[in-house]
Amino acid sequence: MEDIIAAVGPRLRHFRRQRNCTLDELSTATGISISTLSRLESGQRKATLELLLPISRAHRVPLDELVGTSPLQPVTRSDRIVVPLTQRPGQFQSAKMIFDAARCEPDPRTHPGHEWFCVLSGKGRLVLGDHDVVLKAGEVAEFDTRIPHWFGSTGEGPVEILSMFGKQGERIRVRARTR
Repeated sequence: MEDIIAAVGPRLRHFRRQRNCTLDELSTATGISISTLSRLESGQRKATLELLLPISRAHRVPLDELVGTSPLQPVTRSDRIVVPLTQRPGQFQSAKMIFDAARCEPDPRTHPGHEWFCVLSGKGRLVLGDHDVVLKAGEVAEFDTRIPHWFGSTGEGPVEILSMFGKQGERIRVRARTR
């Protein structure tokens, strides 16, 4: 906790500079004095909710991102990057995943649940039971994760997907369609 609090000042300075904003401009946008903003950034003043909320609004970033406590941090592994998009454990989960071209050797796994994903860019390879399918941008797959499955690149380049995962029995339900 102390590490998070100590890092707030430099993060505030980083966000302000990243947006090419002066202390004077931020003061005008937030109603917080220049001296208070300066002391916050240097760590001489402790951040409070009353000070952080207007700064968060001025920078148009969520409060947890501003102070560095967002649980939705990308996870990088040797062959992929996973960017969580939801934060409620046990509920329906979604993530953006980017698989490196090197992730092209199938290693099917099983686990309880139901998955739906859409290929955003590149070509992806889905091995699902006895099926081996190549999916292109805009194509979707939905399956019971108790069936041995694996997803990755075709080896031709990286592939980016939007994944939604639910516990066993949960499925995507299309409630509205155009004619």
